[in-house]
Amino acid sequence: MILFLRRLSRRPLTMLGLALVGGHLAVAALAPWITPYDPLRLLEAPLEPPTATFWLGTDELGRDFFSRLLLGGQISIVAAACAGLIAAFGGGLLGLATAFYRGAFDDAVSRIVEMKLSIPAILLVSLFVTGFGQSLGVLILVMGLIYMMGVIRTSRALGMTLMEQGYVKAAKLRGETATAIILREMLPNIADLLTVEFALRTSSALLLVSALSFLGLGISPPTPDWGLMIQSGLQSIRSEPWLILAPALCVSTLVIGINFATEGVADLLGLEAARGATGQ
Repeated sequence: MILFLRRLSRRPLTMLGLALVGGHLAVAALAPWITPYDPLRLLEAPLEPPTATFWLGTDELGRDFFSRLLLGGQISIVAAACAGLIAAFGGGLLGLATAFYRGAFDDAVSRIVEMKLSIPAILLVSLFVTGFGQSLGVLILVMGLIYMMGVIRTSRALGMTLMEQGYVKAAKLRGETATAIILREMLPNIADLLTVEFALRTSSALLLVSALSFLGLGISPPTPDWGLMIQSGLQSIRSEPWLILAPALCVSTLVIGINFATEGVADLLGLEAARGATGQ
């Protein structure tokens, strides 16, 4: 572990990414205690410029923009992380199961994965959210299922290799069940891969949450959310450009930080498949 941390410290972009992610997580966790004002309270006239009292001015309803910016990442980060966890863990188990069982089960799952990867994620999520309701639970579940498809393909490829290993063959000869072999023998050996996949899918889900909120299909107002703040700021982009630039900078720095950190860690772990994975 010490050697790994030393190698990690020699990668400036990776350290920058970890610093950005750590900073955003710290602000999100401490936001309820460090926000100067209630983000839902109407405090001043709408669209007031930045002052010593309101550091980033007020939004279109007269709420403190800085307070809303600090809290804006909380729900997005939670939703993206939950979706990433569902995608990584669920996709890992399904991928290993297809590698273990093969046959008709493998063919059916592979066709579903190929069909999903041919359709843009934002289109599918928009359809599900429109059909099943605009709630945070639905959003998390749908994003998790959609991003699971790419993890299934990656873990299946690694699972094929694991099936040829001696310890897996020995477990089968001992008469262990398929569930025991997948959970005890195979899953621990792809834990590093799934950790990287979790970070990649979380990054993609974060962008998707912001995009859906911008389109009015994600997190509902008056909840503070970066995507909603960008959408609202469009009305005054010429006179108050910071209403768009500030939340856009928050989204971009968090996503860049996750990608920098993930790429560096994946490179050190030798996970070429995960390092080259896309948001699909």
